[in-house]
Amino acid sequence: MSAQVHRIDPTVFARWPGYCRGIVAVRGARNGPSSPALIETLRQTEAGLRSRTAGRAVTDVPEIAAWREAFRAFGAKPAEHRSAIEALSRRVLRPDTLPHINALVDIGNIVSLRHLLPAGVHPLPGTPTPLELRPARDGDRFEPADGGDTEAPPPDEIVFCQGSQVLTRRWTWRQGAGTQTLPSTSAVFFNIDGLPPVTADRVRLAMQDIVTLVEQETGGQIVCCAVLDAAHPTLTLSIES
Repeated sequence: MSAQVHRIDPTVFARWPGYCRGIVAVRGARNGPSSPALIETLRQTEAGLRSRTAGRAVTDVPEIAAWREAFRAFGAKPAEHRSAIEALSRRVLRPDTLPHINALVDIGNIVSLRHLLPAGVHPLPGTPTPLELRPARDGDRFEPADGGDTEAPPPDEIVFCQGSQVLTRRWTWRQGAGTQTLPSTSAVFFNIDGLPPVTADRVRLAMQDIVTLVEQETGGQIVCCAVLDAAHPTLTLSIES
C-alpha cells in the first residue's frame, strides 16, 4: 500500500474562506448500466429540480450564482464557461432528461441536482502523486476529452490537477482525457464542492447520499469519507500498490 494525498492550496481558502470539498473514495464497485430504480431516481430528481426552481432564472438560484461569482473572480466568463452544476441544471430545465451513462456517473448527477452543488467522479489514481486544487502554474497542461489540442490554463485559473496534468479546468468546469468513469471502472473518488450559501453540513448530506447509492447500486466499499476545508486542507488515504 502507498499513500494518496488530496490537498487544497491555501490561496483557494484565502479567496473563498467558506469553501469546502467533500471526498468519498470507493473500491470494488460494480459499475455498468444503471438499474431501472436508479434511472427512476434520476428522473424524480430532475422533476424535483424543475419544481424547486420554477419561476426563477437559473442565474438567480443562490447556489449557482455563487459559482458564477467565483468564476468571474479568477477570470472566467460564466456565460461562456459554466460551472458543472449550472450546465447540468440548464440541461434539465430546458426541460430535457439526462442520459443514463453508468451507475457511478448517474449517482454523481443525482446528488449534484438534489443538493445543487457540483459532484464529480474520477477514477482513483494508481500513482501516489498528490492531487491538488490550486491556481494554475507554468507548465500545467490539460488534454481535452474530445481529443482537441493540449491547453495551458492561464495563471490564476483554479484547476484540479495531479502534478502538471490538469484533471479539471476552471474548478468545476470540464474534466480532461483519462478522467472518465467507464463501465469497467471499479475504484473512484467523488468530489463534492460547496461554496456558501452551501454549508459543510450540506456537503456531508450529499456525501451520505453518495454512500447510500453506491452501496445500494454498485456494492462498492467506501474506503474514505472526509471534508477538506480551511482548517483541514489535506487528506491522506491508502491506495493499492
